[in-house]
Amino acid sequence: MYRIGELSKLSEVSKRTIDYYTKMGLLKCDRSRNNYRYYHEEALADLKLIEQCQQMKMTLHEIKDRMILLKSNQVDQSVLEKQVKHIRNEMKHLHNELHEVLQAMDTLGDEDRNRMLKQVSPQALALFQTLMVFSG
Repeated sequence: MYRIGELSKLSEVSKRTIDYYTKMGLLKCDRSRNNYRYYHEEALADLKLIEQCQQMKMTLHEIKDRMILLKSNQVDQSVLEKQVKHIRNEMKHLHNELHEVLQAMDTLGDEDRNRMLKQVSPQALALFQTLMVFSG
């Protein structure tokens, strides 16, 4: 169990931000008799997930929905529908970015183009396989 200052140092997230996430319900804590907040080990993983989701431009409310979905044994259909909508939007955004990158790669020489493709290929294959499962 970590007090807020310890969690802040370990996660490199400010105490103020941790407090805000706790008030929003993104992080759970236990209170001591002295009203100190104690965070479980999973709070570190939750903070990492929040950071990753923010990098994907998700709002805190979307992140909260995702965390509820990940931690729940029962699926709330409305939350699941929001997640699917978010994924569709991200796929459209990535498609547009990929199109721009491919156009820019056409200006490269064969050697540079092949080097760039090799950097993207493992992730692209994994993503493609996941999308195939997702799309049925």
